[in-house]
Amino acid sequence: MIGSFSADLTHPIVFFDGQCVMCNGFLDWMIAIDRSAILRVSPLQGETAKRLLPPLPEKTEDWSIYLLDETGLYSQSEAVVQILRRLGGVWALLSVGGVIPVALRDAVYRTVASNRYNILGKRETCRVPSEKERSRFLP
Repeated sequence: MIGSFSADLTHPIVFFDGQCVMCNGFLDWMIAIDRSAILRVSPLQGETAKRLLPPLPEKTEDWSIYLLDETGLYSQSEAVVQILRRLGGVWALLSVGGVIPVALRDAVYRTVASNRYNILGKRETCRVPSEKERSRFLP
């Protein structure tokens, strides 16, 4: 968790790189699994992120996925662990990966994250949510 930042949220918010093809793939998967619509999403390039997150690193390759919920702000591998926990069912079982030391999890996360544009590419603009997804997306 990042600092002691917390918010009074009805729905946890997942912040993602809206131009990253890999991040959008993860988001598509997460939305399909989250049939109860527990999680909301917002691009790191959006107004919600600017309002609720600490300043992001200058280099987009250094950005992270974030989860903001009623207990605080999570980043990198811990954000992924917390998202899996929120998804419930068999996916929550994968959150036991949280027992792996954070330094090791985050090293793997940073290696993938810093190469994400090279692996699957980058869009010129952030994704536009479908009509069905629109209620889940924050600006």
